[in-house]
Amino acid sequence: MATEKKLSVAEARAAEEANPGPSRSLMEIVRESRLLSYWQDEWKPLALIIGVFLACYYIPIGNARFDNAVMEAFHLVKWYAQEHVLLCLVPAFFIAGAIGVFVSQEGVMKYLGPTASKWIAYPVASISGTVLAVCSCTVLPLFAGIWTRGAGLGPASAFLYSGPAINVLAIILTARILGLEMGVARAVGAISFSVIIGLLMHLIFRKEEEARTEATLAAIAGMRHDVRPLWQTTIYFALMVGVLVFANWGKPDVETGLWYAIYSSKWIIAGILGIGFAASLVVWFGLPLWKIATSGVIVAILAWLFPHDPLVPFTAGVIALSVMTTTSEGETQDWFNESWGFAKQIMPLLLLGVLVAGLLLGRPDNEGLIPNAWIAWALGGNSIWANALASVAGAFMYFATLTEVPIVQGLIGSGMGKGPALALLLAGPALSLPSMLVINSVMGFKKTFVFVSLVCVLSTIAGMIFGAIVD
Repeated sequence: MATEKKLSVAEARAAEEANPGPSRSLMEIVRESRLLSYWQDEWKPLALIIGVFLACYYIPIGNARFDNAVMEAFHLVKWYAQEHVLLCLVPAFFIAGAIGVFVSQEGVMKYLGPTASKWIAYPVASISGTVLAVCSCTVLPLFAGIWTRGAGLGPASAFLYSGPAINVLAIILTARILGLEMGVARAVGAISFSVIIGLLMHLIFRKEEEARTEATLAAIAGMRHDVRPLWQTTIYFALMVGVLVFANWGKPDVETGLWYAIYSSKWIIAGILGIGFAASLVVWFGLPLWKIATSGVIVAILAWLFPHDPLVPFTAGVIALSVMTTTSEGETQDWFNESWGFAKQIMPLLLLGVLVAGLLLGRPDNEGLIPNAWIAWALGGNSIWANALASVAGAFMYFATLTEVPIVQGLIGSGMGKGPALALLLAGPALSLPSMLVINSVMGFKKTFVFVSLVCVLSTIAGMIFGAIVD
């Protein structure tokens, strides 16, 4: 079928003069067609401008709750930048970049790929996430790293959930503060959820996974194989993960025992691991010894000058590593470029998500636009509504590692039922509004929506069952 030729104004006028008649003029038809085409192209920018204008015109500045919510948003994003970006996200970006450069796709496909044995893939994914014990935002670069290297959707989803949800210290803290039955229920729920969610994600998107697997295998066929021994790569990653874990080791609620002893020595342990990591960069990756030694001396001097502010030497070490890898050649430069790519993709979305979460829900013990009393009132009892609301509210809130326990303790004191409390503990640490934005950028909206829905639905069901048992 031939496409219709568009008439210019001059052509329309000439045609009208050659064929006069009582019908509507061709000039009018052309004008209407052009006007319709113009507004079809321009209505979206116009709607956006009008929406922004109305939001600015009616912004409720001066309203006490709104003003407080705005301040809470900036307080939360400031706290996040101070406490999580340097210690959590930056090391996670470097680890994710290293996964993209130094971990072979064959290895990822062998242990975490869609064709890997489920008896291997899901335990490996769950245990890998559990060892990290990071928050819902810090696990995102690592998830993006294994996903882009060919990990199957099921194992990758299991890893994504297990990292922040199965935190041994948090589960122990839950049992100690909220009761043994709550701690056991949280442990059982989180461990089983990581596998169930992974399997369901695989089943729901199995056709897409088959096409993705074929494309990945075809790409691997034309790539060179890594020549570095597996044991070197394993030690290299273990050192980086060790620095990430111990630098972020949370303070336990008591000042005795093994956990507190580790907390008291965490920077010494992280420093020793950092020295080992620096040595691996020289011996196995060819970075100049004089650069590593100079950076180490600077970090040591700063640690001596600022003994009570470990962020200063830690930041200096990160800057030194960035400069060395940027100015080098070959795989170490590729490592930095890959890490920087993850940072550009993830960091803006995380900060935006934290800002919005602070605006809506505020910080612990502080309110945003949504009053805490509303949440506490709606979460009483063990109804399906209370459990569903608890799981959804937890999914959108941002919890730093271990902070969910005192928050839930306060909500229980305000009348929250134990079933909804468990639902919040199972959904909250694993998800947050910032993490949803990033997961959407990595997997797409459809997979993100299903993943979030599965977490919320399973948390709701677990909360109802637990509430029925304990009540």
